[in-house]
Amino acid sequence: MQSTMERARFNMIEQQVRPWDVLDERVLAVMRQLSREAFVPDAYKGLAYADVEVPLTEQAAMLAPKVVGRMLQALNIQPHETVFEIGTGTGYATACLALLAEFVFSIEIDASLAEGARARLRTLGLSQTEVHTADAFAGRIDGGPFDAIAVTGSVPTAEPLAALQQLLTEGGRLFVVVGEAPLMQARLVTRVGNDFRQQNLFETSIPTLRNAPLPERFAF
Repeated sequence: MQSTMERARFNMIEQQVRPWDVLDERVLAVMRQLSREAFVPDAYKGLAYADVEVPLTEQAAMLAPKVVGRMLQALNIQPHETVFEIGTGTGYATACLALLAEFVFSIEIDASLAEGARARLRTLGLSQTEVHTADAFAGRIDGGPFDAIAVTGSVPTAEPLAALQQLLTEGGRLFVVVGEAPLMQARLVTRVGNDFRQQNLFETSIPTLRNAPLPERFAF
């Protein structure tokens, strides 16, 4: 007999994720397998499978499940690939990525979130992950090049994309949300030689990464 959480997870897949055009069976299987409630703060356990962002700090939130699903599907991660994630949060997306990839290198600017994520991933036995406390906008990123880059917070302008694109392998993919609330654009960038092909995926609005470069404001 299904538990309440198992039923909620099934409904999340069938009523939120799949209807949002997430049809990749590998992605659906990973989201079906992972207990999302294990990654949700105690105060919000009841929202583990709801179609909402779950607050983590004043500036960070867990992405809604359907956005995670679209991100995973767009990145099309293969079992031999190495992934770089910016914004570990509680580690839910990290765990999803780890079940699809060979290795996930993740950074999180908030030290307490990073430590909590490390503990959860360790408990799940996901040794193919490495979580570091770091600021994506404060210097060089080590460990590249990467087959895929997942950015789980938004950037107000496309300025940071140039540096991130250079971390991609040939054929590598970058998922990022660009823009300012209330309307942002989820974007997939694919490296083909020295060319970076961009594809707009869907409109959304998610929390901005801390310390992301802000657009210049014109003064009149």
